Amino acid sequence: MSKTSKQPIPKASAGKPTARGLRMNQLMAATGLPKSTLLYYVEQGLLPPPVKTSPNMAYYDEACVERAQLIRRMQNQHRLPLNKIRVILEAQAQGHDAEAFIALGQEIFGREQGALLNKQEFLRQSGLSRKALEAFQDAGLLLPLEPGRFDQQDLAMGRLLAGALSRGVGPQDLSFYHRLGAKIVDEEMALRSRITKDLPPAADAEVTLALTKSARATRNYVIDRLFQHRVAGARHLKDEEMLS
Repeated sequence: MSKTSKQPIPKASAGKPTARGLRMNQLMAATGLPKSTLLYYVEQGLLPPPVKTSPNMAYYDEACVERAQLIRRMQNQHRLPLNKIRVILEAQAQGHDAEAFIALGQEIFGREQGALLNKQEFLRQSGLSRKALEAFQDAGLLLPLEPGRFDQQDLAMGRLLAGALSRGVGPQDLSFYHRLGAKIVDEEMALRSRITKDLPPAADAEVTLALTKSARATRNYVIDRLFQHRVAGARHLKDEEMLS
């Protein structure tokens, strides 16, 4: 039925969609999500926009129920950011298996860690001042996945940085971690690109998953071993040979 039809709109019950689709209250009931979240998904292009039959009446495709639940699962259980969820949904729409991409995202971003903290709560729990937070973010040492929202990894790092500050170690003293870390990630991305450039999306996701696990293990092993060898070769704690 077209948007311009003048036939009366059938009344929708709380649980049954009409031929036009689902009204917002029905979509909320079917997904368990609040109106604000559903409208945000639409605004971000994660859900298709509704068909509006009047300024105050809109109908959503029934497929929005499954998609909204998938989005929420990817956010909560797999901690995927919305821009990555959008990529997964686009791949699914093209006929690719979304689970391969979800598994990759879970490996990269980890599992759900509880409610995200806003800036004020993060500052309270980490012990950092607002000025210190800005300085550490500018130095690339605090890198929340979503602007102004901090997870438990961010909080753990914030507490470490607050302790560093109390010992006189500031953002500029630690900025080499970001500088050298970015170089490592650049090399890892270049290697991944060379290996997967001719692979179809699902195979690409599987190989990238294996490479991600390998990269994490290699980073930890090599850097820790370099540190251990340097300390083991030193004659005492103030041995300047540890510097080279």
